Amino acid sequence: MAQRLMASPYQLFSLSVFTELLDVAKSTISEDLTFLRGVCEQFGLGRVETVAGAAGGVQYIPLRTPEQIRRLVDEICARLREPGRAQPGGFLHTTDVISVPSTAEAIGEAFATVFAERRPHVVLTMEVKGIPLALMTARAFSVPLVTIRRGPVTEGPSVSVNYVSGSSGLVQSMTVPLRAVPEGARVLFIDDFLRGGGTARGVHDLMRECRAEVVGIGVLVESEQPADKRIDRYLALATYRGQGAGGEAIIEPGRWLGAWLAGSR
Repeated sequence: MAQRLMASPYQLFSLSVFTELLDVAKSTISEDLTFLRGVCEQFGLGRVETVAGAAGGVQYIPLRTPEQIRRLVDEICARLREPGRAQPGGFLHTTDVISVPSTAEAIGEAFATVFAERRPHVVLTMEVKGIPLALMTARAFSVPLVTIRRGPVTEGPSVSVNYVSGSSGLVQSMTVPLRAVPEGARVLFIDDFLRGGGTARGVHDLMRECRAEVVGIGVLVESEQPADKRIDRYLALATYRGQGAGGEAIIEPGRWLGAWLAGSR
């Protein structure tokens, strides 16, 4: 029962699904759910919720505790301080960290916790490096992942906008298939790195063309410079402050994350 619930976050299962699967009475299922709910709360494994009514049932919500998120961010910052990660132009090498499935899953569940009240219909990301994090965030919400392309798409009619890259200052384009984002959808944008915020600003413009609403922006790492971003409402798990005297990356938990963690205690 635990495996079925945790494999399908936010999906509502009627109790009859488990009574038929396990060939037991609903009273037994209810007792087991009470036990499972207690285990999840005790060990910080998320939340098991029961919805009353004829159309009700039980669902699993993959929430991480503030302590778990802080510990995860501290571990990521420690990894990103390793020698050789600081790159020219104010960038940081993160690919080998976020490509580890267990790490990407933990980061995705952290984003799903932070943005739990936003309940997006779609998780959006920009090709290519943000895909692992966005995919795991989409899994935690049980919603589709949509990848924005920098070039033309081959999936039918599409929507494109031009935007000014915050890192290079050049005009670029981004494209998304027209049918990928339903009109009126609530969209969560997830990416690996934010420098000037030009991409995030372009996402807002693109979603306006799709008649969808951006309900949140989450990034793994933001660069401290430039200080004036093209976007101001986002949450970064970590902040990259540049290189130290020995060439090491100076990185610490994000300022927005610290405020969220403080408010969640």
